[in-house]
Amino acid sequence: MNRHAMMKKLAAAKFALWEIHLYLDTHPEDITMIAAYKKYEAKYALLLHEYEDKYGAINIHDAHGVEWLKDPWPWDGKVCD
Repeated sequence: MNRHAMMKKLAAAKFALWEIHLYLDTHPEDITMIAAYKKYEAKYALLLHEYEDKYGAINIHDAHGVEWLKDPWPWDGKVCD
């Protein structure tokens, strides 16, 4: 899976997490949705780990050192695979 496809999957999982989170704000006892939240949380964590192993940290807070500075900047040309 290329970088762009991985980012789309990460975004979809994050979106699902946020939507379920909003639902659980008003329905905190819904055990089916709590299970769904945990499922997407695990999926997001797995996708994030896979992405960061392949391409490095996704944001500055997760970066270790200055490795993210070595990546091409958007104006340096093609960023996505």
